[in-house]
Amino acid sequence: LVTYTKISPNKTSPRNHKIDTISIHCMAGNLSVETCGNVFAPTSRKASSNYGIGSDGRIAMYCEEKDRSWCSSNSKNDHRAITIEVASDTTHPYAVKDKALAALIELVADICKRNGKTVLLWIDDKEKALAYNPKSNEMLLTVHRWFANKSCPGDWMYQRMGQLATTVTARLGGVEIKPVS
Repeated sequence: LVTYTKISPNKTSPRNHKIDTISIHCMAGNLSVETCGNVFAPTSRKASSNYGIGSDGRIAMYCEEKDRSWCSSNSKNDHRAITIEVASDTTHPYAVKDKALAALIELVADICKRNGKTVLLWIDDKEKALAYNPKSNEMLLTVHRWFANKSCPGDWMYQRMGQLATTVTARLGGVEIKPVS
């Protein structure tokens, strides 16, 4: 799925936790995958993500999955998560173009499949989500706003996280299971 690669020096190699989480972020701009890669290139930036998706739907890799990106303002989350930056509008609610959303669904389903997951979970309560321990077939969604004073991934995407989980789980052939609180 990746059509562009620019590995950032801003990473921890290797990650110290198995992958059981995906964190969706918004770029707060309709950046190309090349521009986003350039943003993550300088060591002075101290930021990166595993993947990026441009508004045209192209997918880039900035950190290999074996490595922890510096994306969520939380090392514990980043060590367990695949992080994905998605091009968006520059202002609230940071809407995402249809091609970028379609690519996000495809990428998230692919990540889940490669990691042996059949269920993508969205728990919209931060405390419950962060306390939840995903089962071996589950991948949990988290968002940047839970770890920093940011609106990321923007209200547009945040309001669609449940639908993202349902759509990806259906593609994986899994049965969505509501976690017990």
